[in-house]
Amino acid sequence: MIERKPLIAIVSRAVRLLATDLLREAHERGHTQIRQAHDPVFATLPQEGARASDMAARAGITKQSMGEAIRDMVGLGLLEMTEDPDDRRAKLVRFTDAGLEVAQDGKRYMRVLEQQWIDKFGKQEYETAREVLEGIVEMMTPAQ
Repeated sequence: MIERKPLIAIVSRAVRLLATDLLREAHERGHTQIRQAHDPVFATLPQEGARASDMAARAGITKQSMGEAIRDMVGLGLLEMTEDPDDRRAKLVRFTDAGLEVAQDGKRYMRVLEQQWIDKFGKQEYETAREVLEGIVEMMTPAQ
């Protein structure tokens, strides 16, 4: 009997390949300042903005790691920090126009990739894969 790779190894490899491909595409589109360390920001920052602590929680990383990525992106002119109107002690992170352009390019490319996967595996298989992965995330997420 051939031993199968553990699911975590397959998912981890897929994530690394996808992250590398997204970075390559961003660089090809002229966004050469982007690094993989910025991925958690792009994955968790809504267009209306968010607090860094909320973004870190959604990404499953420390506040310090998220803060480092945010500071780097602020320095690159991709993000700005403004006063949170609901809590003057807190800051909201928002995309600048340049950052929004990068984020929108990334989302467009993700739609292209998703369509390629649908074309290869079929819509139902793709939707099933998404549902299973979403279910795993839900099962593994600690209750708050």
